[in-house]
Amino acid sequence: MLGYHVPDPDEAMLVSGAKVKDDAPFRVVIGRGAWVMPFFRKVRYLSLAMFEAEIGERCVTKQAIQLDVRAVIAFKVANDTVSIVNAAQRFLSEQEREMSVLTGRIFSGHLRSIVGSMTVEEIIRERQKLADEVLVASKVEMSNIGLWVDSFQIQSIDDGNLGYITALAAPHNAAVQRDAKIAQAAAAQLAAEAEQESVRKQAEYTRQTAILRAQYQRDIDSANAQAAQAGPLAQAVALQEVLTAQAEQARKQAELREQQLQAEVVKPAVAEAERVRILAEAEADRTRIQAEAAASNNRIALDQLLIEQLPEIVRQAATGLSNANLTVLNGPDGVSELVNGMVGQGLTVFNSLQKALSSNNDHPAD
Repeated sequence: MLGYHVPDPDEAMLVSGAKVKDDAPFRVVIGRGAWVMPFFRKVRYLSLAMFEAEIGERCVTKQAIQLDVRAVIAFKVANDTVSIVNAAQRFLSEQEREMSVLTGRIFSGHLRSIVGSMTVEEIIRERQKLADEVLVASKVEMSNIGLWVDSFQIQSIDDGNLGYITALAAPHNAAVQRDAKIAQAAAAQLAAEAEQESVRKQAEYTRQTAILRAQYQRDIDSANAQAAQAGPLAQAVALQEVLTAQAEQARKQAELREQQLQAEVVKPAVAEAERVRILAEAEADRTRIQAEAAASNNRIALDQLLIEQLPEIVRQAATGLSNANLTVLNGPDGVSELVNGMVGQGLTVFNSLQKALSSNNDHPAD
């Protein structure tokens, strides 16, 4: 629009040709537009962007040793109105070149002055201190010409191949190399120790692994052996139990057979022997009675004597049978048969004695 001007964000618009408050030579507009009367006002622009200046200066130290110092300055026009007016009055025609040249000269002078008050050792060890002192010393002059310094960095310090800086660094380099060798040796020793420890741990792990494997294999073999023996052992136990049961059964059968033999063979034999003994005793008694009867020639007396002796004969037979421990198999009927048999045997003995006595009486002894 005709008569309306707007500066860039990094510019200050300078409007001259009109009366300005505070006796300023021109009006300064920043960050906004303004109406400017054509033909009666003039508009110029001053950059507020950042500029850079490099310096390389040969300086002499407190020890009279020459040093070549290279540095970089970052600067710009300050944002306040006074600084803009001061910078515009000095650099508006050729802003960038003139500001860089003047800034370099200001910093070079202060750099030579401060380096001259320091030794090489101080400059090398305290490079930032040198930069800070140069910056502080230059700020006042830079402010007077409307400039603001953002930073001042020393890029390099060289003694021009005199070897002084190298000589200063030699002890440090030697110490660094010595420390490096010591550190390298220590690191190598630590590495060797670590390797030995690793080998030892690997050997220990291998040994423990072998022991565990042997233990596992032993347990497996033991379990396999127990499993292999479980079947035969169970069979042996079962066979032993069968043999024990068979032995017990044989023992019981033997006891039963012994009882059967006692009932079938031994006890009848004992009873028969007892019967024979009773008959023998009866025979003896018969002979005795016969002799007595023969002596008396009294048949009636003989018969009477036999009759009287008959109960005794039967009693003796009964006594013998009671001692025989007979087994009666058919209950009360068996007892009746046994008693009837005993009485019959007594009568048989009695008849035998009568016949014998009668025979003897018919044929008396010579």
